[in-house]
Amino acid sequence: MPDLHSLATRWLGVGLASILSVVTLSLAFTDRLGLYINPDSTWFAVSMAIFVLVGAIASFALPLGAEADHGHDHGDAPAPAVAHDRGHPGAIAASAVGGVAASGIVVLTLVLPPASLSAELAMSRDTGAAPLFAGQDTVALATTGDTDSFGVGEWASVFATATNPDAFDGDEVELTGFVTPGDGGEFDLTRLVITHCVIDAQPASLPVVGVDAAPETGQWVTITGTVRASSDGRLAVDAASVTPIDEPENPYEF
Repeated sequence: MPDLHSLATRWLGVGLASILSVVTLSLAFTDRLGLYINPDSTWFAVSMAIFVLVGAIASFALPLGAEADHGHDHGDAPAPAVAHDRGHPGAIAASAVGGVAASGIVVLTLVLPPASLSAELAMSRDTGAAPLFAGQDTVALATTGDTDSFGVGEWASVFATATNPDAFDGDEVELTGFVTPGDGGEFDLTRLVITHCVIDAQPASLPVVGVDAAPETGQWVTITGTVRASSDGRLAVDAASVTPIDEPENPYEF
C-alpha cells in the first residue's frame, strides 16, 4: 500500500506546482496571462513554468518518500523515542486543513475561466490618495501637449498633481474605462493600473461631467471629450460622447 504521507507530500509540492505551471502556460498560449500579470513579465513567468515542469518530471526518478531521507545513515544507533511519522494532533489537523485549502485554490484555477478584477474591487481599493504609479515626469510630458498615448492612469496622475490646471484646459481626450460612482462629476471613468501583477493593482479615476445620465456602475465605456479646469482648480473630463462597449481584451493599464 502506498505511503499516504509521502503521496500527500509529493502532491502538495510537485503536484500543485505542476498544475500552476500548466495554468500559466495555457494562459500565455491563449493570450490571457495579461489578466494576471504585466505583459512585460510574461517571459519570466513562462520560463519559470517550464523550469518547474522539467523539475516535476525529473522528480519521478526519485522513489516515493525520498524527500524525507536525511541523507545519512544512523547505523546501529537506537531509534528515537518519538517516531518521525508521529506528530501533535493539532499540527496534523492544521497541515490537513492547509493542504486541502491549497489544493482547492489551485484546482479552482483549472476549472474557473480567466476573469479580470471587478469594478467593486477597484472601488474598495480607492483610498482617494494621489496615484502612485506616475510621477512628475508624466505631468511635465502632459504640459507639452504630447498626450496622445495617455490612458486613464496618466491623466489621473495629472489631475491629482498638476499645479497649473489651466495648462490642460481644452485638451481633447478619448479614453476607455469602466464606470464608478464619482464625487466631482456625474460619474468617474476608472481603470486598474498594474505594475507587476493583479496584487498591486491600483484604481485610477477621472471625474466625468456633461452627461445627462450616468451609465450603470461597472459598464465599460469609451469617452471622447475635453479636459476642463473649474474655477477652484479641479480638472474633469467634459464628455462629448459616452459609448458603452464590451470589456476590452486587455482590461488593465500598465
